Amino acid sequence: MRDPASLEDMTALRAEIDATDRELSALMAHRARLIARAAELKAGNGWPARITDRVDEVIANARANAERDGWDPALAELVWQELVEWSIRREQSALGRE
Repeated sequence: MRDPASLEDMTALRAEIDATDRELSALMAHRARLIARAAELKAGNGWPARITDRVDEVIANARANAERDGWDPALAELVWQELVEWSIRREQSALGRE
């Protein structure tokens, strides 16, 4: 990742945004594969897709990470709430509990 202050023009800035978006997409794909594995493990344990304490922990972690990394914790919370709900729906589908 390049320091934004080092980017001299919009072409360079846009290239860095695009590179960052590719990295984010790869990380999200990895997270989706982790969720698929979580559904397999939950099925084997008889666990539900939604485990409220874990949901709360993930959201709190997202806020704390955002604060530590210098971006808006409220936005992080919104993004992660959507991500967690998508993950739960995916797990429910995999578990046959839609």
